[in-house]
Amino acid sequence: MVPPLQVSPLIKTSRWSALLVGMIYGKKRYDDYLKPIAEEERIVKAAEKKQCEEAEGIAKQLIEASEDTIMK
Repeated sequence: MVPPLQVSPLIKTSRWSALLVGMIYGKKRYDDYLKPIAEEERIVKAAEKKQCEEAEGIAKQLIEASEDTIMK
């Protein structure tokens, strides 16, 4: 086996700096851009779900009303 090489302090510093900058960028992008979009999508989905449930309820009522007749 070959003994490990010494990594330059400049390279180590660059790697850690890139990692930290990437983490800060990701946090900022999430808070400023992605989070509001996700919240808006959640609101739209909830509204669509509510409309769908109302439509299903109306459809069930219509089916039940058509079944309850005198003539069968």
